[in-house]
Amino acid sequence: MSVLSVRALNVGFGGRQVVHDVGFDVDPGECLAIVGESGSGKSVTARTLVGLTGGTSTVQAERLEFQGSDVRGLSAKQWRRTRGAEIGFVLQDALVSLDPLRPVGAEIEEALRLHGWRDRTRRRAKVLELLTAVGVPSAELRAGQRPDELSGGLRQRALIASAIALDPRLVIADEPTTALDVTVQAQVLDLLEEQKRRGVAIVLISHDLSVVARLADRVLVMSGGHVVESGRTRDVLDDPQHEYTRALIAAVPGEHTRGERLSPAPEATLPAPRRELRTGPVLVAENLTKTFATREGRHTAVGDVSFTLEAGRTLGIVGESGSGKSTTARLALALTAPDSGAVRLLGADWSGVPEKARRARRREISTVQQDPLSSFDPRWTVERILTDALPEGFSGDRNARVRELLQQVGLSAEVLTRFPLTMSGGQRQRVSIARALAPEPSVVVLDEAVSALDVSVQAQVLDLLADLQRTLGLAYLFISHDLGVVYHVSDDVLVMKDGAVVERGTAADVFERPQQPYTRELVSALPRLATGQEVDL
Repeated sequence: MSVLSVRALNVGFGGRQVVHDVGFDVDPGECLAIVGESGSGKSVTARTLVGLTGGTSTVQAERLEFQGSDVRGLSAKQWRRTRGAEIGFVLQDALVSLDPLRPVGAEIEEALRLHGWRDRTRRRAKVLELLTAVGVPSAELRAGQRPDELSGGLRQRALIASAIALDPRLVIADEPTTALDVTVQAQVLDLLEEQKRRGVAIVLISHDLSVVARLADRVLVMSGGHVVESGRTRDVLDDPQHEYTRALIAAVPGEHTRGERLSPAPEATLPAPRRELRTGPVLVAENLTKTFATREGRHTAVGDVSFTLEAGRTLGIVGESGSGKSTTARLALALTAPDSGAVRLLGADWSGVPEKARRARRREISTVQQDPLSSFDPRWTVERILTDALPEGFSGDRNARVRELLQQVGLSAEVLTRFPLTMSGGQRQRVSIARALAPEPSVVVLDEAVSALDVSVQAQVLDLLADLQRTLGLAYLFISHDLGVVYHVSDDVLVMKDGAVVERGTAADVFERPQQPYTRELVSALPRLATGQEVDL
């Protein structure tokens, strides 16, 4: 008997239907992946399976059965008894999903207590057992820490521990590995694979097709609330039948896409550069070291890091959380001062000089961050955001320049009056790139700039960055945990671990012929899109 059986599922909000006639079965020990872009209906489908669509939703189905029982008429109280005990639910953002005010151990214990699991002593022992089982080191120490004291990987593992605490027969995982480092992602997938081996049914919601290739037995591809293709994972990914599925697969960056577009070419050509393109080194870092005080003493976030970034080229920096890559970016931007070492921008000292002396040159280096929404003033329109980003003393037509910036990033002037909250993630990231281009920089630092985007939107943004680089001669310092993205965009790569550079070279050398054990570990942990594909190291 199937653990989960769904037929003709329809979900709507306020008279607008967002899920249309979706149907599938999931057997014990099987993983079904539901893939698609934002707005495809995949997350709404997942929430429907645990009764979390909300009071304003309309849910209809010919069949919606869990363990052979009809769940269409469950009350809110009955759903609360079912969630956790029989169905585990893992969300993407553990920092939001976990209570920030209490230790993670207490939260896991609370899940056990609410379902009447044994006494307090046994619950506490069970918490440590669960944290150990999901790969959390020093479980007793970590159980006493709040979510903000844990890394992203540890938070996600704690969330999985909470979801499987009562041995549910079904686990629904909604983007459980997005924004995780490749090695932590591999550990999370190992945990889910172990659940499969124990006979747990899994519904995986993801836009990462390489993760799907590793974990899923079958795939459902959704677009616009409809299932457009389904089948065995190998069949769907190796021989997709629907145009939408083929486009999703073609948009995945990696070694096979270097030098190629991931999305259709834009209809409009980019405006010509407003000044002569630069040549030669534009950003040089020499022996950068940065330490921070901790309760245990001084922590070296960056130790003796050097690199040279040439005009018109991309230097990728990869590494796990805590490797020092983001601190290196802040040192390059002169947002953090090094303890020792120096940064030179366009041949002149950039670190070690007063901010007043840097102010006039800040236009030469700009940044694009992972979450533009948090970096925008939500009260400002796109027009004000971009106008404010123009350099001091700009003497041209400000309105014309703002429209030119929008044209450069593939947006129409219609968005000028929009607020960031009313825009899609891809549109916001394009505005963020336009803001970075406003002062006409020579260097753009991109820190996880595409990690939160759907694969097709990510493809469009990566193609846009490549087009801008060719047209404007921009140099990119590109920081990411996604090795496929880094391989696709980078000319040269630094691999960082514990604040130090452990390997450097061209992208081809680092990814195809890694010399250091740590680099080989990173590359081997990277899920491959082609099912069964092996890595020769």
